[in-house]
Amino acid sequence: MGLLKFENLPANPLVGADWRTFQEMTSGKAIAPSYRPKYYLTKSICRLLSLLAPIQERRYQELLADKPLEYDPLFILGHWRSGTTFVHNIFAQDEHFGHTTTYQTVFPHLMMFGQPFFKYLMKLFIPSHRPTDRMELTPDTPQEEEFAMNNTMPYSYYNFWYFPKSMLDYCDRYLTFESITPAEEEAYKQALLKIVKISLWNTGGTQYLSKNPPHTGHVKALVELFPNAKFIYLMRNPYTVFESTRSFFTQTIAPLKLQDVSDDEIEENAIRVYPRLYRAYQDQKRFIPAGHLYEVRFEDFERDAYAVTRDIYHQLDLPGWDEAEPAIRRYIDSKRGYKKNQYDYKPRTIQLVNEHWGQAIDDWGYARRV
Repeated sequence: MGLLKFENLPANPLVGADWRTFQEMTSGKAIAPSYRPKYYLTKSICRLLSLLAPIQERRYQELLADKPLEYDPLFILGHWRSGTTFVHNIFAQDEHFGHTTTYQTVFPHLMMFGQPFFKYLMKLFIPSHRPTDRMELTPDTPQEEEFAMNNTMPYSYYNFWYFPKSMLDYCDRYLTFESITPAEEEAYKQALLKIVKISLWNTGGTQYLSKNPPHTGHVKALVELFPNAKFIYLMRNPYTVFESTRSFFTQTIAPLKLQDVSDDEIEENAIRVYPRLYRAYQDQKRFIPAGHLYEVRFEDFERDAYAVTRDIYHQLDLPGWDEAEPAIRRYIDSKRGYKKNQYDYKPRTIQLVNEHWGQAIDDWGYARRV
């Protein structure tokens, strides 16, 4: 168990950003007085660690920059709290896949230099489980790469964790890419490509495995960057997603934010972001080549995770099922009986979801509650 609790972190993950990214992301942003100690501690650590970033950049240019990918990635898409972590962890049992680790999301510039030392420190201090759903958390746990992207360039939707007042602006610019500039989009693509290559180098995989909810709004850009990529899209009961997302954002944002934001504001933003992300995916999935997309309701996946996983391998023509099957079966068996958070759908939740997320309920065949 780590020495620190998630809610009591004295600094936030921007400690691992490069200095240019930190400066651009925070420039002109109002830091609430109560968060200034956290901001200045984060800034000081970031400035110090940034001095080491050029070492990795030289090694990356020498070893990986010009090395082509053997396979384009497999992307697991879906709104937050749609079961993407569970699916990600299942596919990560296949050693053919490489992934971004929790350590890499915080220290993307300390991967090819200094990793053993800084990973030891991270393991010593970080909590052993995520606060929202009790999923295991270690430096080597597969993690969504958006946090690493957030520390390598300033054009990430996850800027909102630190500056929640700008959440909807970040949504339109960096989640759905509706108002992103061509230069920002190109910087995003190049940052992702670098993270993919370093992740594969780090984990020894031959195909990158991505679980990254923001990519749900980036499908067109992903296909442009990786024309042969494969995609899994998860749908989940919107009433459950609403309750879980509200809880997740409220708990997770508390130790990261540098501005005050009320629970009501978080709820309002979650309500407004969901349909924007839903529409972006529905519009952009037409760019995915035939046979490269597998859509599934999480409830169906969860009901028989082994059978659906096997079908995904077959339908997407993924290599290595026979070799990976024993490890995948063991992992799925180990999770039987896992107790999930239970949600009581209050009348207000039902009214909000019906009013704002009704199209997803109807399109995916879920029963409307009244």
